[in-house]
Amino acid sequence: VFMDLTTSGNFLMEFQVKNVPSERIATQKILSVLGECLDHFGPGCVGVQKILNARCPLVRFSHQASGFQCDLTTNNRIALTSSELLYIYGALDSRVRALVFSIRCWARAHSLTSSIPGAWITNFSLTMMVIFFLQRRSPPILPTLDSLKTLADAEDKCVIEGNNCTFVRDLSRIKPSQNTETLELLLKEFFEYFGNFAFDKNSINIRQGREQNKPDSSPLYIQNPFETSLNISKNVSQSQLQKFVDLARESAWILQQEDIDRPSISSNRPWGLVSLLLPSAPNRKSFTKKKSNKFAIETVKNLLESLKGNRTENFTKTSGKRTISTQT
Repeated sequence: VFMDLTTSGNFLMEFQVKNVPSERIATQKILSVLGECLDHFGPGCVGVQKILNARCPLVRFSHQASGFQCDLTTNNRIALTSSELLYIYGALDSRVRALVFSIRCWARAHSLTSSIPGAWITNFSLTMMVIFFLQRRSPPILPTLDSLKTLADAEDKCVIEGNNCTFVRDLSRIKPSQNTETLELLLKEFFEYFGNFAFDKNSINIRQGREQNKPDSSPLYIQNPFETSLNISKNVSQSQLQKFVDLARESAWILQQEDIDRPSISSNRPWGLVSLLLPSAPNRKSFTKKKSNKFAIETVKNLLESLKGNRTENFTKTSGKRTISTQT
């Protein structure tokens, strides 16, 4: 959801703030007030958190009526451009959104992601990993960001705070992929790829779509696609990364076993993506077949409910002096 407070139709809205030492402090003060308003007066807005000391200050809250979880920020034009890029990638191939959705379900089921700020992998980082993986297929399923930049024309030119955010917006100018791999294969290959990825040496970079040496010692290094000097996964700890790797390897093994001995529908045994949503192997023995099936069904139901409405990335172009954006 995006709101432009500068212009709206035939209306013009302007407001002034007191002089403050920096734009960041002004942003923090504005978000603090907005957070209080949402907490006390926002219909259906619950769990309001003011995370004002983050690199990009924000207010996080949930909307009960719609089920959305929202991050409210101000003047974050690069985040809007990133959402637009994700929309472009999702529209290029029908497998992209389905694979991202599946990986997010899997990560949430195993507590790899969390709505609470911390050392966990974020959904944005997971999405970047999926895009990078699809760029690495042969032939590639998704183009690199640099190749999208070369296809751009004058209307696509975009520079934000000195960062070149240019890429083609016209989907008809992007050549469709010749890759015909199935989603089932891609899911298994994703787990195999990152279960054996050299995270200790290499970084992930969707601009060039190839592994590069890490510029620092962060356990997981995923280059911000537009602010290229930043690592979007700098918060991820070594233990959380190792948990991701272990679960990826286990999931790859489960899918490989199913290729050898796929259960029949009549066996009433969880398989495919559902089998990956069960507890990890050390805990799985404690479940009887009946309890496992019930757990899997409830897990899928809860995940689908929690992720409802988040299957696409919406964006709106903006111009003006001050903007407020919310990301769901």
